[in-house]
Amino acid sequence: MIIYDLSKLSPEVRDQILTSDKYTKWFSEFPSKIFNKDNPKTSKDFKKGISILVNYGSPAKKSGVNMCPMAHVAECDTPCLDEAGRGAMNSVQMSRLRKTLFFNQYREKFMEMFKQEVLTHAKYCQKHNLIPAVRPNGTWDFRWELIAWDFMVEMYNKYGVRWYDYTKIPNRIIPDPKVYDLTFSYSGVKLYQKFVDTAKALGMRIAVVFRHVEDIPTQFMGMDVVGGDDGDARFLEPQGVICALYAKGKAVHDDSGFVVGYGEKL
Repeated sequence: MIIYDLSKLSPEVRDQILTSDKYTKWFSEFPSKIFNKDNPKTSKDFKKGISILVNYGSPAKKSGVNMCPMAHVAECDTPCLDEAGRGAMNSVQMSRLRKTLFFNQYREKFMEMFKQEVLTHAKYCQKHNLIPAVRPNGTWDFRWELIAWDFMVEMYNKYGVRWYDYTKIPNRIIPDPKVYDLTFSYSGVKLYQKFVDTAKALGMRIAVVFRHVEDIPTQFMGMDVVGGDDGDARFLEPQGVICALYAKGKAVHDDSGFVVGYGEKL
């Protein structure tokens, strides 16, 4: 029996679940885990002695609940990395959808699993002399500081867990940025520029996606540019710089302003 409320999903997605024995079974159970540990980008950080957990779920309004409140303004819902790499697989999309429904409909159980997995990871890293890091918003833009701050502080103080995320919300109030490091995510969409200006005025590190590697300049918006594709551990970089990423998947063809392309007419 399906244990999730599917009423807010699109008819197409709901029908996929209800007409598939595989997905009907999936949505009759809780996920077995919250976090993913290995992907091509975080594996680069592992070589530096940093082990990262990342939580991937359904972004924007895919689950019927808006997990990225600025996605519409920034126009990043279409070029979202959610469908890059393995994310393009339907089974991965369904797994992320189930996890997002789990988060919104069974919050207490979700947080129990969330905390246990982080604790287990922290103890593993302590045993193996690794720096533990957690990115709770792999494909969401949720304000974890509002529901998990005490736990985040506890894990930071006891095990040195480095919490970090990208965000398109520049005015999030983080009591201690050493505990939870945020990188603002750029978009060139006109309606979004006041938020970009706010992030710059606050001295935030700003991630900018460039269409091609060769498009990456040494300065952008009057700020120094550092490369961001040699790993995902943004907390290693100073604030007040541009973190340059290059577009992947369908984002390469984005013309909304989310992806910056120098020397070409979009």
